[in-house]
Amino acid sequence: MRKRITLHDLAGQLGLTIQTVSKALRGLPGMSEQTRSEVFRLARELGYMTKDQKQTLQLDHISPYPIVQRRFVLVQNKLSLNFNQLLLQGLHERFMEFGHTVQPLLIPPQLKPSQFEAWAEKEGLLYSEGVFIAPRMSHDSLEQKLLELPLPRILLNFPPPESSVDSVIWDVYEAVYQAVRRLVRMGHKQIMYVGDTKDQRGFVIRWQAFCEAMKEAGLPVDSEAHVTQRDGTDQWLEDLQAQYRKHQPTAVISGIDEEATPVYHTLRRLGAAIPQQCSFAALLNEQSGTLPLCSRPQLPIRETGYRAADRMLWRIANPHLPYEHVRLQGAFFTGSTIQKLSEKAFPGILS
Repeated sequence: MRKRITLHDLAGQLGLTIQTVSKALRGLPGMSEQTRSEVFRLARELGYMTKDQKQTLQLDHISPYPIVQRRFVLVQNKLSLNFNQLLLQGLHERFMEFGHTVQPLLIPPQLKPSQFEAWAEKEGLLYSEGVFIAPRMSHDSLEQKLLELPLPRILLNFPPPESSVDSVIWDVYEAVYQAVRRLVRMGHKQIMYVGDTKDQRGFVIRWQAFCEAMKEAGLPVDSEAHVTQRDGTDQWLEDLQAQYRKHQPTAVISGIDEEATPVYHTLRRLGAAIPQQCSFAALLNEQSGTLPLCSRPQLPIRETGYRAADRMLWRIANPHLPYEHVRLQGAFFTGSTIQKLSEKAFPGILS
């Protein structure tokens, strides 16, 4: 039988007063954010819930103290490993509160759609309680196979048209829009976008956001002046060098996490002083040790995992309700790689 956890238990373990713990859980002022975070962390670990939290779960028909311990699966491939650690952290954090588990399952890179059913049977996929589908599946047909599984499913991506699935995703459209607006407010008009615009739905959405944000600012977008073509080689880095020399942008946005470091160092090799001669913003999953403190829209990937776990439990409890699509938005972080455009550095551009 589960031991009932009280405010007194939390306060005793943390060395705080009951009043401080209560205020922390209710979001009231009177303590540091570090103290508040420690209270929330311990409450999650011990399974303590406030009255309001329990009422919310009851409204969604989710038991706060489930008898059945469920096993879920996060299906991923090699292309998504760089951010799936963050997704798993969020999933684990939320499921830990209920005693559930989530297992990462890697799709073999050579797997063909015709082999999917045999692979799923071998891995016991159909014996899980539900499936989380990571972004950047190598084939749309494989993603479609996953979407057709007779299990509760949460797509961690922007959903394709007519898909019958709940989705939770960090909002890269808003992220790119934030980056463009921040640079425009700093006086930049010649902004170059670097990133694939075709291979994944999220890549297409990034480019759409860039074009629409530039249009809103009254700035033209000539696709030939940006670095958007990929052929599986490093040719795009040579294209970047040629386009930078030709157009001399005052700012560059790198739209894909794994390309940010090579973009930055290519600009430096071209002699661009960042941010004095060229501001640089990037869509990073998290700050990279190979870059300076990078100005970027913050992508709430871990929080997406946490929210997706909620959606899974909600879907299991409410199988007949309409599908829902959730987008999570982060704030823009100003690091050391962007600055306001000055007339001294770029005579004539600001006029």
